[in-house]
Amino acid sequence: MKPFRFERATDAEAAVTALGSSPRARYLGGGTNLVDLMKLGVEQPDLLVDVTALPHTAVEHTSAGGLLIGAAVRNSDLAADHAVRTRYPALSQALLAGASGQLRNAATVGGNLLQRTRCPYFQDPGKPCNKREPGTGCPAREGAHRELAVLGASPSCVATHPSDMAVALTALDARVHVRSRAGTRTVPVAGLHRLPGDSPEHDTVLEHGDLITHVELGAVPEAADSVYRKVRDRASYSFALVSVAAALRVDGGFVRRVRLAFGGVAARPWRARTAEERLLGAPAGAESFARAVDAELAPAEPLRDNAFKVPLLRSLTVRTLAELAERAEPSGRAGLRPGDDGPHPEGPWETP
Repeated sequence: MKPFRFERATDAEAAVTALGSSPRARYLGGGTNLVDLMKLGVEQPDLLVDVTALPHTAVEHTSAGGLLIGAAVRNSDLAADHAVRTRYPALSQALLAGASGQLRNAATVGGNLLQRTRCPYFQDPGKPCNKREPGTGCPAREGAHRELAVLGASPSCVATHPSDMAVALTALDARVHVRSRAGTRTVPVAGLHRLPGDSPEHDTVLEHGDLITHVELGAVPEAADSVYRKVRDRASYSFALVSVAAALRVDGGFVRRVRLAFGGVAARPWRARTAEERLLGAPAGAESFARAVDAELAPAEPLRDNAFKVPLLRSLTVRTLAELAERAEPSGRAGLRPGDDGPHPEGPWETP
């Protein structure tokens, strides 16, 4: 047991000030990730600043027609919120896919966004890891990497970001509200997490002491037609091998609006901008979906044991888009036959 101090902050300013007093201090929300890392010896804070008493526990409607979600809202409460379930169903589905009920009851929105990779080398202080200790190397590249990145990785790190919620928020163009000593600012969720490059120890663009206070969702009409789909090794309590958050609007057989983000394949939720651009105005059918996803996945650089993720994600995304297109125009079946997922299907895959 490593000794540490504990403080309970009563407002955001006090929390930011307390954390700034030590470079090894950490915010404590639900603790579902941080406490585990402390037990493993990966995190060794000398001060924990409890932020669960801060007034960031509500889901509020904004004047712009969106939602303002407090960073201390529990995952289970957010998943059950009526406005989230009806207006942003992909977010509710992602939260429910993310963990056991017990963990969802403890985990917070802010903590979920900031959870760290489950790469086995990062979680084992007895092994080298550039993310945990810069300059020591990345043994995952030649070692155990089946669950790790195929997009946006670098020679320094092939870790993946584990959050399901963050994938849905990325597709929905959510923004995080951040409090620091310098004041407040907003950061797009799509720009919150960093790719590893040469400094994989930095997970996000946040500075030490920055506190996430809220997550804001805008008024996104197509979000009501969104879904989250996840493929994993077992039906529950498992991190994604690949996942997709998608929203689609179809008119007259053509794609008019689309949002797409991937999980389980990179150090951050992967917004599929290339695929979105290819799909706008294209026929809402299997061939268009497959071509767009192929263009998005063209830069993938899988390793020895995770190349299966590329066709798996392709299949999952095409089927998810087909499901949404069928909802929009059921008579057209989105150009798919039963069991078909595009020009060269790679399934079927279970998507619990």
